[in-house]
Amino acid sequence: MGDDERDGSVFVVGDVHGHLSELITALHSAGLTTPEGQWSGGRHRLWFLGDFVDRGPDGIGVIELVMRLADQADRAGGFVGSLLGNHEVLLLGMHLFGDTPVPSDYGFRSFARSWHLNGGQLNDQTRLTDRHVRWLTDRPVAVVVDDHLLLHSDTTAYLSWGDSVDEVNAAVRAILHSRDLADWWDCWHKMTTRFAFRGATGAQTADEIMGKFGGKRIVHGHSIIADQLGIEPEQVDGPLSYADGKVLAVDGGLFDGGPCLVVEL
Repeated sequence: MGDDERDGSVFVVGDVHGHLSELITALHSAGLTTPEGQWSGGRHRLWFLGDFVDRGPDGIGVIELVMRLADQADRAGGFVGSLLGNHEVLLLGMHLFGDTPVPSDYGFRSFARSWHLNGGQLNDQTRLTDRHVRWLTDRPVAVVVDDHLLLHSDTTAYLSWGDSVDEVNAAVRAILHSRDLADWWDCWHKMTTRFAFRGATGAQTADEIMGKFGGKRIVHGHSIIADQLGIEPEQVDGPLSYADGKVLAVDGGLFDGGPCLVVEL
């Protein structure tokens, strides 16, 4: 049974960044897990929008939880899916390439340098196994669920990989199954871009990407709601609808003191 054929509600979670205990608390509050983090959401569907790792204490613990919840939900008639975030590409790039210099006209660049600069946690690298790597490299980067186009990043860079969700996911999967440093770096770099749906042309840009990928509303993480609104992360109390209601931002800024938002679509 495909996830689009199930009943139940659709929930999304933005960037967790290693904050496992806060995630379990938020999932339990939403009625999706037990207090211990076992699936109790029945036939509901839950999508994680990526950025499980970096900046927080237990990125591998978050990955392990999501993998386990996917199995438990499947047995219960529900569904748990996850997108790849830019920090997963960074984690894997560090794992594969370390401080190998990236071909560049802009001075020294490497995955190790960017990983350190962007909150990389040694604990995540030492606990990363081949099983985690296989699972991560097969995650999609875009999906349409009940007219919602789910993306990690609020960027149009996805369009550079294809004209449909299937093409984009296949292109990124091919990169992540390769050992081409330049392609990996390009993938990481494109997924770090943001704010494509802000400003006067934001709604039009959202329409352009949905015109190719499908969906009637874009749901994304990556860019912290507090930054969008110019407030402190702890003042965030829910998702942000913007671009004439065509885009929903769900990253509460957990690593910076904001809430772990579990948003029902």
